[in-house]
Amino acid sequence: MGSSEEPNKTSLHHDSSSSPTHPLLSKSFPSPPISEPQLESSEPDQTQFLQISYNYGPRPFKDLPFLILFLLFVLCTFGFGIFAVVNRNPNSSSVSSYSYDSSSTSCVKISTSSLQQLPFSNYLELSSSSHILKDLIWTLVITLILSVPFCWLLLLLLKNYTKQVVYASLPFFVVMPIFFDVYWFVACTVSSSCSEVFPLVYRILLLVFVFLFIGVIVWIIVANWHRIELTVNIIGIASHSLSRNLGLFVVLPCLTFSLALYYAPIVVFLAFARLNGKIVAKESGGEYYCVWKQDSWVPAYYTFAILTMLWSTTAMVELQVYVISGTISQWYFAKDDDSTPKRSIRSSLRNALGPSSGTVCLSGLLICAVRVIRAVVDSARQENLQGIVNIVLRCCVNALLTAVDFLNKFTINFAAITGETYCTSARMTYELLKRNLLSAVFVETVSTRILGGIVFVFSAIYAIVACAILKAVSNLGADAYFVAVLAWVLLILVLGFFVHVLDNVIDTVYVCYAIDRDRGEVCKQEVHEVYVSLPIRRNHRPSLANRTLGV
Repeated sequence: MGSSEEPNKTSLHHDSSSSPTHPLLSKSFPSPPISEPQLESSEPDQTQFLQISYNYGPRPFKDLPFLILFLLFVLCTFGFGIFAVVNRNPNSSSVSSYSYDSSSTSCVKISTSSLQQLPFSNYLELSSSSHILKDLIWTLVITLILSVPFCWLLLLLLKNYTKQVVYASLPFFVVMPIFFDVYWFVACTVSSSCSEVFPLVYRILLLVFVFLFIGVIVWIIVANWHRIELTVNIIGIASHSLSRNLGLFVVLPCLTFSLALYYAPIVVFLAFARLNGKIVAKESGGEYYCVWKQDSWVPAYYTFAILTMLWSTTAMVELQVYVISGTISQWYFAKDDDSTPKRSIRSSLRNALGPSSGTVCLSGLLICAVRVIRAVVDSARQENLQGIVNIVLRCCVNALLTAVDFLNKFTINFAAITGETYCTSARMTYELLKRNLLSAVFVETVSTRILGGIVFVFSAIYAIVACAILKAVSNLGADAYFVAVLAWVLLILVLGFFVHVLDNVIDTVYVCYAIDRDRGEVCKQEVHEVYVSLPIRRNHRPSLANRTLGV
């Protein structure tokens, strides 16, 4: 079979790395001659998972129909967009210059009046707010520049002082919300304008609600306290592996910037699409007046273009995950522990944009469909639709979306390692984790929340310092809080991108560890020393073949 031969071929490049000196964490599947027919009859695909490793060789194109479908979406979006630009009506913005002519029963253009001058009061408002805009722009630019060394500093801290950073940040998960809550309550009580907008009862209710939320955070920390030590070690391993591949911080922002450049013409096309139409006469109350009527194809183009943009966004996210997974997995399976493979990022990017581009498009399409369907379900829930049919349908849709999210969790990571198709990667990943009694729930929840909390603490401290500096060196007054909040949001976005990269590194190392465990090899001893403490699946039931072989 084709699916069983390709994984075997991919492993030939790494078979030479196994030696008797490597400690074995798990035994390989025995294959006595008498039991072979029984094993094949009960689990025919079991042998194809024994030799999984990184595919260094040339990879064939996979999931090609979805790449063609994506290119058709893009070509149609750009084709109709160019048509919208060429076919636009230049009179769309001058409807007021037309009046209804009863003799011709149509709208005709009248003489244009003099341009309406902007009132002098508006110029005063613009000049008074110009200094606020200037300070805002400078603050955001400085924040964006400082975010680069902040990411580098955070990576070094997580690599060398992981335990100290995590345990020092945990109290701030509680202190920061308390500080902001009490500070806002006191400031709003002192300010007369804020007191008028928010009466004392509402301020007390908000104060109590925030304290209840803080109590939930404390309960989550206490409930997961016994897992924090393991999470600290996992974050340290991921930070170390990411520090050995710093070129990702150049490639990934460039990919994001290329997506923004790709969006620019589509936004222009959407702006010109609304200019396609004509000025027609409309009757209301026995009187006729002229209105703008868009062409019937414009709403359909808006929908199509927005769906293309959503698919492009999710495909770009999956492309970045593919590049991260391919790069980190090459570092993991490298024979020399002290060196990083050369051109690992280039080869991962070449595979993502070449042989596995269809797999990336398919994964992005599934994620896009899940997001759109979930948004529709949430909007239906807000409309309070009653009936048992709606409730059952909503439960079925949520169960289906959860299943898709679960299957898609490590699929693109596995595809980056082996170069398999999307469906084959999903099935092999599920079987790999199931066979080795591994679960992804722990790594996903605890490490992501801790990293998110660390980012919140770092960005909140920066926002407080920025607000103090703005109040000292500028005349913004109360607007300094608004500028500081925007700087805080921008820094959270940048550091959140860093956390997203580190999260994908954790997932990739997790899959590589599962492959090592499945093969009975140890490529990175320090990873096995940490990941061997991960919780295993307690609901796993061995198959009849495995029970027979174990007798």
